[in-house]
Amino acid sequence: MRQDYPDAYRPLCERLGLDQGIPYTPNWSAGADFLEHLVEAVLAGRPAQIIECSSGLSTLILARACERAGSGMVWSLEHGAEYVAATRAALAAYGLQDWATVMHAPLRSTPLGEGTWQWYDLSRLPPMRAGLLAIDGPPGFLQPLSRYPALPMLASRLAPGCQILLDDAGREDERQAVARWRARYPGLEAQALEAERGCVRLLWPGEG
Repeated sequence: MRQDYPDAYRPLCERLGLDQGIPYTPNWSAGADFLEHLVEAVLAGRPAQIIECSSGLSTLILARACERAGSGMVWSLEHGAEYVAATRAALAAYGLQDWATVMHAPLRSTPLGEGTWQWYDLSRLPPMRAGLLAIDGPPGFLQPLSRYPALPMLASRLAPGCQILLDDAGREDERQAVARWRARYPGLEAQALEAERGCVRLLWPGEG
């Protein structure tokens, strides 16, 4: 794991005792401010089940937060086999394997009412009612509205009141995805949180 990473991550690493390095990648890792929002969501809400779209540094952060909270399990969907291996190795380095499961979930052609997207294969994701959903994938360059399928595909696995945190919410595609979600799911609350790349917190209104 990388020992060199931007100074913005150091307070979070010190807070969580991540002194053996972190799986930071300049092009893909979530910003430190978004990761702070994830930590607060875990420590304050203590969700029993967490679903994450895209693995990496965020998986390690979520797993450590669960350990600190004394509860929670992270289920991370990752389409890249090399990132699955790297994230699993990072979890093992900190002894956090019992707090997170990284699943190889290749992108599949997924038809929805509005079109067809490349989205994660959910066949390995067990039934659950997650209390936290972190959306940081698939990558935006793959297709328009790349992250829109998250709620239509995972709605049945979200508990009422589930907190949903969307990264990169300053981008136009993510803004459009939020607008579509709110039109599709009446009662879905949305709040912008402070983050350099943008972050939106949504609260799931009820049964999926």
